[in-house]
Amino acid sequence: MKVEINKMPGIKNRLIYFTYFIVAVLFANCKSAIKEAPIILFNGTGTSPNDVEAIKNILSSDHMDFVLVNSAQLNELDTSQLRKYKLIIIPGGNFIDMGKSLTGETTNNIQKAVHQGLNYLGICAGGFLAGNTRNNSFNLAKGVQFKFYSAEDKGIRKAAVAITNADGAIIEHYWEDGPQFSGWGDVVSKYPDGTPATVQGSYGSGWVVLTGVHPEAPENWRKEFYFSTSIENSHKYATRLIKSAIEKTAMSHF
Repeated sequence: MKVEINKMPGIKNRLIYFTYFIVAVLFANCKSAIKEAPIILFNGTGTSPNDVEAIKNILSSDHMDFVLVNSAQLNELDTSQLRKYKLIIIPGGNFIDMGKSLTGETTNNIQKAVHQGLNYLGICAGGFLAGNTRNNSFNLAKGVQFKFYSAEDKGIRKAAVAITNADGAIIEHYWEDGPQFSGWGDVVSKYPDGTPATVQGSYGSGWVVLTGVHPEAPENWRKEFYFSTSIENSHKYATRLIKSAIEKTAMSHF
């Protein structure tokens, strides 16, 4: 006997509902499917695409596995999911737009995940977000609100800046609207005015490294300025920061 589905509305409706259900499940799985890797590199709203690319190049050249996570994806991860990673890197960009792209629940989840052992590396804008920006930040610095490096007060927005490490080494790095970190952490390096350019410290069980400069900067960022130190030395410093963060290893400090 030939059965025509269009003459059996009950079966037809069930088939339609079942199809919608399967599509919804597949779509949800696609949205939440994020590659497993030790490192999250945030590339969401407000981040500088050029800085994300620069950090990607450093990670790749040092054979460190990572996954790119945008704002929507980060908003989907709860604390237990974040804890599956060893390190989250928040790059440069517009820290206000970054914060606004994340939900309050997400920033709380990241704060809790770091407290429970996820490590954090904040570069420039990512450093601001580790403090209390009052714009949906992670507040890992226990309420400290970081200020811009003093060059900003002179109308300077970007420059080659010599930072002095605790071991006495001086390396010129690319700087652009970056913070200084007075009031929190052990000082790893200082700006020419003596304020902290790179700091480190623990937040619960997590290890936090913050820098206001861009040691990962590629050659084309540096062409406007004269640098007395090589780009290779800057990139080595970037690798050093990443490894310190992911391995929970303290660097020499003042």
